[in-house]
Amino acid sequence: MKGIAGFAVFVSLLCPAWLTAQTPTPDPHAAQPQRPTVATHAGTVATGWLEIEAGTEFDRYTDTSGGALLPVLAKVGLAPRLQLELQTVIVSPPNGVTTGIGDSSIGVKWRLVEGSPIVGSIATVASVKLPSGSSDSGTGTGTTDLNLLLVSSRKIGVVELDLNFGYTWRGGDGVLTPRQASVWAAAFSGPAYGRLGWFAELNGFPATSGPAGAQATVGLLVGPTFALRDWLVVDAGEWVGLAGPQPRALFAGVTYNVGRLWK
Repeated sequence: MKGIAGFAVFVSLLCPAWLTAQTPTPDPHAAQPQRPTVATHAGTVATGWLEIEAGTEFDRYTDTSGGALLPVLAKVGLAPRLQLELQTVIVSPPNGVTTGIGDSSIGVKWRLVEGSPIVGSIATVASVKLPSGSSDSGTGTGTTDLNLLLVSSRKIGVVELDLNFGYTWRGGDGVLTPRQASVWAAAFSGPAYGRLGWFAELNGFPATSGPAGAQATVGLLVGPTFALRDWLVVDAGEWVGLAGPQPRALFAGVTYNVGRLWK
């Protein structure tokens, strides 16, 4: 993770003009969905505005067991290029008899570079996951996690490309869940026809070590999006495993830009 931090510092020191690059001001009331992919983009909600994302995901594992998730994410613009993120989730674990609140997280997204002709926009997302779920019932890991994510977003014609690499440090003894984990993702999205859009993402979770170590997985997400209004976007799709024990999943959700909370 020193490499990621060093890269961000290198960009900010070597290319200060990128940090002040001027781009057209977007409509603050237009939704900026981060869902339904694993990856996020470098965009942030306008200062003083609130946006909410929610969805459902139904998983089917290779042993035919199934589970479900209902994540809810609230995004608040704190300042230009700075966004507060609050997330919680309702979890129905595989073959579990209990459905309950899972682990929650709080984080900040900071866009370091905006609209560079070379690297596009670059952001970091730092977050803390709290053990609000139950490790006994399978709705949580029982650990406090520190997460750092590096995001690069750029336009290629009408297609947006979002590249992510993240790393997680967990507390605990590593028996139930690995002490360290990482994730990478490359997401593509664009318009299809009118208000109809599309997305496709390749993502992976590298192998972990320790008593709870797991194989590496690679997955593919694809599906449509539809803007009911500029401020209300719905999505649906499928997540299939390409390598490792990645469960197959179906999901659907909505992104709603609620509006301005303060001026």
